[in-house]
Amino acid sequence: MRIISGIYKHRRFDVPHTFKARPTTDFAKENLFNVLNNYLDFEDGITALDLFAGTGSISLELISRGCEKVVSVEKDPQHYAFICKVMKEIKTDKSWTIRGDVFKYISKCQEQFDFIFADPPYALPELADIPDRIFEYNLLKQDGLFVLEHGKNLNFENHPHFSEHRHYGSVNFSFFR
Repeated sequence: MRIISGIYKHRRFDVPHTFKARPTTDFAKENLFNVLNNYLDFEDGITALDLFAGTGSISLELISRGCEKVVSVEKDPQHYAFICKVMKEIKTDKSWTIRGDVFKYISKCQEQFDFIFADPPYALPELADIPDRIFEYNLLKQDGLFVLEHGKNLNFENHPHFSEHRHYGSVNFSFFR
């Protein structure tokens, strides 16, 4: 896993082979961040929430690009430990890593974010409900952006907060505002 841009550009971290996570590919991640640069100024005190953080790849990229605060939520104990280890390695004070269930976190969170990213397992039965929950619990700031990574079988174009859809290979991103 590598960081594409920012202060930690080109840093690499070896993800253990035992991980079940499906990290966002470098190709998809690079294209996603090219689009995000049109929506967000990462160096302007942005706060971000990374749901289903997995390897922490998106969280690391957000911190590297200048986010003020990144909250990463991951349920798997090995993945959580890996994210904590990597954040300690880069010596950042911008990261808050939480080990827990994403849906419980969403329902109890009292904070709003400028940017929210969710990369749930594609087979997760509740995947299609995630946008509704983000807006139901008011986690996104007024001009904030929520991006959901998902498989090709889902279409969110009729969601009231849907903004756009991008796909890179087999990776799909739906944007909500």
